[in-house]
Amino acid sequence: MKTRKYLVPAAVAGVLAISLSACGGGGGGGGTQGGGDAAANLDGRGPITYVTGKDNSAVQQPTVDRWNALHPDQKVTLKEQTDKADQQHDDLVQHFQAKQSDYDLVTVDVVWTAEFAAKGWLQPLKDKMAVDTSALLQPTVKAASYNNTLFAVPVHSDGGMLYYRKDLVPTPPKTWDEMMAMCSIAKEKKIGCYAGQYQKYEGLTVNASEAINTFGGKVVDDQGKATVNSAESKEGLGKLVDAYKSGNIPKEAITFQEEQGRQAFEDGKLLFHRNWPYVYNLAKTDGASKVKDTFAVAPLPGKDGPGASSLGGHSAAISVYSKNKATALDFAKFLLEDEQQKFFALKGSLAPVKASLYKDADIVAQAPYMPTLLTSIENAVPRPVTPFYPGVTKALQDNAYAAIKGEKTVDQALADMQAAIEAAK
Repeated sequence: MKTRKYLVPAAVAGVLAISLSACGGGGGGGGTQGGGDAAANLDGRGPITYVTGKDNSAVQQPTVDRWNALHPDQKVTLKEQTDKADQQHDDLVQHFQAKQSDYDLVTVDVVWTAEFAAKGWLQPLKDKMAVDTSALLQPTVKAASYNNTLFAVPVHSDGGMLYYRKDLVPTPPKTWDEMMAMCSIAKEKKIGCYAGQYQKYEGLTVNASEAINTFGGKVVDDQGKATVNSAESKEGLGKLVDAYKSGNIPKEAITFQEEQGRQAFEDGKLLFHRNWPYVYNLAKTDGASKVKDTFAVAPLPGKDGPGASSLGGHSAAISVYSKNKATALDFAKFLLEDEQQKFFALKGSLAPVKASLYKDADIVAQAPYMPTLLTSIENAVPRPVTPFYPGVTKALQDNAYAAIKGEKTVDQALADMQAAIEAAK
């Protein structure tokens, strides 16, 4: 997919590759208790390095330049990694394992925070290192926390939305069952009814987690213990299984990642489609799009209201091995300022982490879907928060895929999922 100046969410980059990530070896000192390296260099000021994934949106260097103009004695140097999430993850692991001090502030996908914090690599943001999160969207704060301690500063967010044909469905469905009832319209028009991302990859973890969370289930609890084998999870996963079996989710959707689903929707082959906000501008502007004037967006439909989107996005975390943590903290707070958040939204189409900016006239004029995205993020649930994420996501993908295809019953899939998640520890 070509890089463009619209919302290509970090979640997409993350979900396409994170399942390939190695969990990494043991960490050094520090840890979640704030001892060892976490207690050192809290007042350190001076040059730092800010490590991010490839800056395809061209927003990071101007931000660094703005900081450097204001703080010439605390210069920030930008280090760009590749644009592949697994390579970004493993690069960070290697530097953390070596206890290197040259990666002061690092960008972390929301699913990496627990792993890195549990290994003692991230600076706890408490006491004199505390950050005021009162103006931030609380799901982004939760995703940046581990064991009730903040370990990273949310920088931008993301959530799934429902794309629908407003020419065929003037009023979007508010619940899953309402949407399934509308599939008769799709059958009349001889098009598919609904599709998300169901190929066996990280996108299936996102979609299966959304179904489970929406109907009250949990993959893991707040302590990271496997709790997926429940009646609520059975109802949620069962909705996907039943929809695929009945044809409301077309058979070809078992091969869909983000782009295949987007293309099907733009080709007029789907009535409803779950995807990320980046699709909005493409569906409006692509020359081949057949729905540019006939689609709209709504929150994902849930059990009796908005569904629980999987949360996407990135945060900025301070390495426990940094020698200039005070500067790193101030720069992380700088990324939260309204001016920077608005710049990220307007220049890079990155979703803000402050609710107030979703009503900003300039942002909404450029991205009309922002109010819908806000509802999505406010109802979002992070993917399973666990230090053992690679094993957990594999358990979700393998068993949800088998259930949807009819190779396992929902009961067996959830039992096997539970066992695999427990074994991942």
